[in-house]
Amino acid sequence: MIYILEDDESIRKLVIYALETQGFEAAGFENAERFWTAYHEKKPELVLLDIMLPGEDGLSVLKGIRKDDRRIPVIMLTAKSTEYDKVTGLDQGADDYVSKPFGIMELISRIKAVLRRSAQDQSAGAGEYECGSLKVLWDKREVYVKGELIPLTYKEYELLRLFIEKSGHVLGRETLLQKVWGIDSESESRTLDVHIRTLRSKLKDACEMIQTVRGVGYKFIGESK
Repeated sequence: MIYILEDDESIRKLVIYALETQGFEAAGFENAERFWTAYHEKKPELVLLDIMLPGEDGLSVLKGIRKDDRRIPVIMLTAKSTEYDKVTGLDQGADDYVSKPFGIMELISRIKAVLRRSAQDQSAGAGEYECGSLKVLWDKREVYVKGELIPLTYKEYELLRLFIEKSGHVLGRETLLQKVWGIDSESESRTLDVHIRTLRSKLKDACEMIQTVRGVGYKFIGESK
């Protein structure tokens, strides 16, 4: 079941119709109150979420979803297209971002891609990673350094996970932006720099595992025990 929280009735009905023609079950809600009622009765497989809503806005709803369940994929739908709004939604846990007006087939393609990634993540998410002072519990999304729980933002965690999965490989800046933020342009690479810096700071002495490869990107050094 896919939920769409969108106050524009015409957009809501169009997206629901398109999803149903593609074989998905879908339900639409015009405000957060009705969305939350349905959410607590049955959790969706994916949420399409508008930012500008009457009452509780989309970013607040996103925070609530992530507080309850970090595994439910969320795609933001919004007329806002500035870098700040885009990065804010992605950094707070959105999996992708589609600006209005959007093409229906593009939206369907994005939904299918996010659902595929989610399924892959969940199938590969069991167990743990441990190297030196760093320990990650994949199923709980918890990171420890010398036994201390380290609070990471959603995107900091996704960065670390990608580094660990590709340990020993050089990851270019564009690759990191695309894989973690869904951004294809390196013009927003300042976002990456800020997150790398804060991630290293939080990891303390384990920060040395994230190495800078000048002119290319970054490489994670650390083999699991």
